[in-house]
Amino acid sequence: MIDGLLRFINRPQQLVFKTWAKFPVGSFERRLAWDIFPRPHYAYCTYHAARLAERLGIERISVIEFGVAGGNGLVELERMAEAVEQEFKTKIDVYGFDTGLGLPPPLDYRDLPYIWQEGHFKMDIEALKARLSRANLVFGDVKDTVPTFCEKHKPAPIGAVFMDLDYYSATIDGLEIFETPSEYALPRVFCYFDDVGSAEGGGIMCDKVGQLLAIDEYNDRNDRRHLARIGGFEHTRNRKASWNDKIFVHHAFDHPHYDTYIHRSANRQLQLQA
Repeated sequence: MIDGLLRFINRPQQLVFKTWAKFPVGSFERRLAWDIFPRPHYAYCTYHAARLAERLGIERISVIEFGVAGGNGLVELERMAEAVEQEFKTKIDVYGFDTGLGLPPPLDYRDLPYIWQEGHFKMDIEALKARLSRANLVFGDVKDTVPTFCEKHKPAPIGAVFMDLDYYSATIDGLEIFETPSEYALPRVFCYFDDVGSAEGGGIMCDKVGQLLAIDEYNDRNDRRHLARIGGFEHTRNRKASWNDKIFVHHAFDHPHYDTYIHRSANRQLQLQA
């Protein structure tokens, strides 16, 4: 209670935002600008993926959550897909990858066994299925399910990826989703990596372990595809938040639409002012 009071004193505006979230008036874009969503990173990536797809003339996209666990994130991703479909002509398919059994044993120090262990984050499969209305669950180890995903499911182009596989080893396998042919992904895919930031009482992240190492190794072995944070992203946000540091974009420089012009203004000019 005392900690809650101190947080309020430090940032009294939070009461305004919590009230706004409870009574979500205003356009989706305005609420997105002010993080008026339970998981603003889901809203941001899904929204911008759909916007990019519409400007490229793509009628349908896929959004994927890797590491479903209890399923709260996937339920929210369904809600976001439905809401974003009201903003654009683009339709959105939702996929969730998980074993359903919890984490496997960590392989070595790179999997950060001091904070994650075998059996963490198990799924109540039937309970989750009862909550879902449109998401497609893909069960199995990602090292087996990712390489066959496109051939088996023929997904619409991937527009957003939410990576929460915890381990370095699992993230390495999950990142193979970006090795697929260009027809199965947008030229720029909006990504959220849940485990690249440190947390008090939790993991202390660096680029030699965990998801950060997996991202670096992916970039090292790919000349024409690259994962990177959005330069200056946090300075574009009205409310600074930890999720800002966890947003990446996958750039496929070899994609046939990477160079396609998408700006809303067809003829951009700056007139000399008097």
